[in-house]
Parts: sequence; C-alpha cells; structure tokens
Amino acid sequence: MNKKTFPLDAAALRQLAETYPTPFYLYDEAAIRANAKRIREAFAIFPDFHEHYAVKALPNPFVLKILADEGFGADCASIPELILAAKVGMKGEEVMLTSNETSGEEFATARRQGAVINLDDISHIDFVEKTAGLPDLVSCRYNPGPLKDGNVIIGKPEEAKYGFTRQQIIDGLVRLREKGVRRFGLHTMVASNELNADYHVETARILFELAVEVKEKTGIRVEFVNLGGGAGIPYRPEQTPLDYEQLAGGIRAAYDAIVVPAGLDPLGLHLEWGRIITGPYGWLVTTAVRGKSTYREYVGVDASMAD
Repeated sequence: MNKKTFPLDAAALRQLAETYPTPFYLYDEAAIRANAKRIREAFAIFPDFHEHYAVKALPNPFVLKILADEGFGADCASIPELILAAKVGMKGEEVMLTSNETSGEEFATARRQGAVINLDDISHIDFVEKTAGLPDLVSCRYNPGPLKDGNVIIGKPEEAKYGFTRQQIIDGLVRLREKGVRRFGLHTMVASNELNADYHVETARILFELAVEVKEKTGIRVEFVNLGGGAGIPYRPEQTPLDYEQLAGGIRAAYDAIVVPAGLDPLGLHLEWGRIITGPYGWLVTTAVRGKSTYREYVGVDASMAD
C-alpha cells in the first residue's frame, strides 16, 4: 500500500506561503538525496553503473545540481537541456543526448560537450558524420518491435517511431566501426511509469541478449547497455512502489545468466530514470480562493493548468 507523505505541517506551510506567494513548487532536498543514495546502493552490485537523470522530468537547475552532487548524470533531448546539464556540472560522458528528428546543431552541441550521442535511426550515422563528426563513442537506440509489449502509456514498440530494428542495429554498428568509431553502447526505451519490476528485468534481458548477438555476429563488444527510463511511481493508494533491491537483483540474475557466460563481463549498466527520482518529493502549493456550489461543490485556487 502506497502512503503519501508531506514534509511540513500546516503552520509551517502557511508561514512559507507568506514568504513565497503561491503558487509555487516545494521540493524535499533531503528526500531526493536519500532516494538517490538508495538507487546507487541497490545498483552497486553491477561492475559499472550510471544513472542519467531525464532532464525533461524536471528541468530545474537547483534540483539538477542536487543530483549532480549525488553522482548522477543527465539524459538530454535538446540544446537547452544540454546547457542545463553543463551548468550544474554534469559533463562529458555523464550526459547522453537521446532524441529523434535531431538537428545538426543539436548533435554538434552534444559533440562539443563530449556527451554520448545516442542515435535513433540508421540514417543518423551519415547525418552526424556530416554535421558534427562521429565521436569515438556512439550509442544506438534499439526498438525490439514484437519481442516486447509496450504499456498503456507508451504503446507497442513496433508501432513507435523510435529506434533501430534488430538488423539495423547489426548493420549500423558495423558501419560505425568502418567509419572509425571504436566504442559502442546499446539503448532502449519501451515503457513509461511502469511499476512492474519484471517488465524492467525483461527489458534488460533483451538488451543483454542483443549485446551477445552483436559480439557473435560482428565481433563488436559494446561497453554498456542503457535500459532507458520508464520506472514508475504510485499515484493511487493501492499501488506499490518499485523495490530497488528486488529490481537490481533481478537484472543482476539476468546479467549473470547471459552476459557473464558470453565473456562480456564487465558490461556497463545505465539508466535514464526521471520521475521515480524526484516525482514523489515535489508538490505544487496553491491557495484556495473561493468556493462554488452548483451541481457539484468546487474550490477555486490561484494555480492553473499551466502550473
């Protein structure tokens, strides 16, 4: 059973609202830091673990600085997000650029900042080479198609516009190697707000198996697999939060069964979690303005849909 908490009592909240007129957002820094530490500790069972916080989830520089202090990098999809990451101290390969319909300027900015470029389509290989120059490390986003069921939020992978097909991954990595790229990563993103740990473990298994197939068919050894985001938070009382230790243990069991026997250990494990990092620890604070009694009872507030 999910239980919501709030860090202030009513008197402290009213006092805060006298200093900072509503509407405003309130974040619990101590809780965010504790959550980040729990995630790092749970996934410390992997030889090389990295979390790239999805900046789109909360593009607030003060919160991003907290996460940078906790050792997290950034998952970016635009130049403003790349700038935000750099400003708070997330630099180089701590940052990944994952986007589609990406402009040459966006690729060039990521290249200058040393961020990991995660290609969404096989045609991007030539486009990046032309507009930004291919870096030494390139990641490719995989769309598992019918191998993976989507969820109600993100839909079926085979109907999505994102990522390479399986054969395109093989062909694309070979082309990248021919063009001088020497380091490689694999990425996928197939769910949003998913609370089922088994779903995320299955995603890891698919990427581990793909890494093995890539090695067998091309001789290319990828440095890391990035499971993307999609880790959910409970919005209803009857929902249960994800258990980090259980999830990490399930992924580690898949790692030991697939990666280790194939001789790919150590293989980096990356995540791009967003809402699960900060979502439970932020609140929109608004003031009730007046009531209205018609067919239903309403309370009007000073916040709006834009907030």
